[in-house]
Amino acid sequence: MAPASGLRAGCQTNAWAIADHAGFLHALDRIHAHGYSGFETGFRNLQARFGEAKSVRAGIEARQLTFLGIHIFLLEYDRETSIAPWDLLTRVADGGAALGAERLILSGASIADKTARSRKYAALNRGGEYCRKKGMRLAYHNHDREFRDGGAEIEELMSGCDPGLVSVLMDAGHAWFGGADAAAFLERHRGRIDGMHLRDFRRRGATEADPDPQVALGQGVNRLEPLAEAVRKAGWRGWLINEEERLNNIKPGDAAVGPAREHVHKIFGV
Repeated sequence: MAPASGLRAGCQTNAWAIADHAGFLHALDRIHAHGYSGFETGFRNLQARFGEAKSVRAGIEARQLTFLGIHIFLLEYDRETSIAPWDLLTRVADGGAALGAERLILSGASIADKTARSRKYAALNRGGEYCRKKGMRLAYHNHDREFRDGGAEIEELMSGCDPGLVSVLMDAGHAWFGGADAAAFLERHRGRIDGMHLRDFRRRGATEADPDPQVALGQGVNRLEPLAEAVRKAGWRGWLINEEERLNNIKPGDAAVGPAREHVHKIFGV
């Protein structure tokens, strides 16, 4: 049950190394043990099991966690739409819906060309319509690039996509890393934001010597208090999602997720 504030604490499964379905279920068990209410996972952790929806869904529901989202992140996106290819998008939406996922989360390419951006927004709207028919929401997940240069690209996406079809899962950590004010963005677009990824870093920006400065939530320099104050003032309700992701492929697991849960409770009271 969600607390009176309407905030809920979730966790991405990518803090753990997941080689098979048993590993996926182990990650859910650990997420539940640390007191999170829901989870998000990458589509690769489940796509081989889409044909076993009934039994897999039963295993998920037994963990007493809300399946808040299934996420498509790719190293290369469709050149025409700058998001996942349509056949992959629909296959994951179908599979995710059958497994009880509340939303399909899409990452995409950051692009400078305005015509290409317009195609991207049209593709997101099309995907949002498909997800709505499946009883899901579609949420776009940003990286730091969309928030650079004053956030022009993410602001254009907000105006270019139908608010009834496309919401945003704001990665507040990536936004901060890109030099943006995540709290101000939330205040402007509180009605469009479904959830937020929370991350922490040793410092802002990457260098060749330190290309992956992410650390466990609460152990770096990204202060979440302004974001928490913006959440309170806006009366925002949604998912606060701990994402312990490392570009160096180290999987910190419980060592990061446990303290992060305590930090979310301390800052946001959930």
